[in-house]
Amino acid sequence: MRTEQLEYVAAVARLGSFRRAAQALHISQPALSESVRSLERDLGVDLLERGRHGARMSESGRDLFPYILTVLDSFDRLRQAAGEQHQSVRLVRVGTVNAATVPLLTPAIRQFRQAHSLTQVEVIGAQQAEIHRALLGGSFDLGLVNYLEGDDKPPELETTPLLRGRPVVCMRPDSALAAREAVRVSDLRSEPLIVMRSGYVMHRYVHRLLKDRVPAFSYSTDGAEMGKLMVAGGLGLTVLPDFSVIGDPLERCGVITWRPLADDATEVHLVIQRLRSGSPPRAARDLHDIFVERARAYADTNLTPAPRGSATEPPSPGDAESGESRAR
Repeated sequence: MRTEQLEYVAAVARLGSFRRAAQALHISQPALSESVRSLERDLGVDLLERGRHGARMSESGRDLFPYILTVLDSFDRLRQAAGEQHQSVRLVRVGTVNAATVPLLTPAIRQFRQAHSLTQVEVIGAQQAEIHRALLGGSFDLGLVNYLEGDDKPPELETTPLLRGRPVVCMRPDSALAAREAVRVSDLRSEPLIVMRSGYVMHRYVHRLLKDRVPAFSYSTDGAEMGKLMVAGGLGLTVLPDFSVIGDPLERCGVITWRPLADDATEVHLVIQRLRSGSPPRAARDLHDIFVERARAYADTNLTPAPRGSATEPPSPGDAESGESRAR
């Protein structure tokens, strides 16, 4: 058994394909495939399931994957202690529902790259269930997802709170509702509405808020970023967590704005998740810690009062020791 064989398995698991892993590792696909097969023969188990559409960890592979990561991380620390320059390819994959992408995710990755210039960060937009499957299967290192207050969280995943905020109505400044101090739920039923697609927390929230009476003239989309662009393009309103709007470049430039909901006090929690078992690579641990740090900084910067006359009080900061912060 050689260390590079474990690196090859980890790369295939993360990228979901022998071809993509071979390209990232700068070796031929046949050589990669044979090296992984040799490791599987040595261990007596099939670590990967191969199919027409790629490769993924087998059930046995998922059980052994935390140990593979532990060995690789220990080897990295050994080389660092010996003063060697570690040149092998490293990749951290982050799944996100695209909430707070610009005010939180972008600064976090920028800070991470300053300390890990040789590590590639791949950001994949996905729904919450897809992110959970990828974290459990080992193909994502970290996941950024939203929860409504009281939602259950997978016990297999370690969940760290980042931001806590309120749903707000995102609109153009020239919208008639922008003249209001707050938006009533009944106002949403008479406006073109941009709703997140089924599978997102904000889709479930809006349907619950409107009691499934979504306006007939509505749109659906994937993720907050596309929703804000559609609002900026004049297609209608959307309902997002305040931490997804406050500090966004479109909001800072005056292209979009927001108003609180007058008759709803629901909280939305943005969290970061990772696999609870095993020891994650150092790069993934560092990026996780940076997300927590940047979330605190964002909350501190954006703890501004709600618009004049808001019917809901802005939440107070969360416990800094627990890594939990509020968006306003």
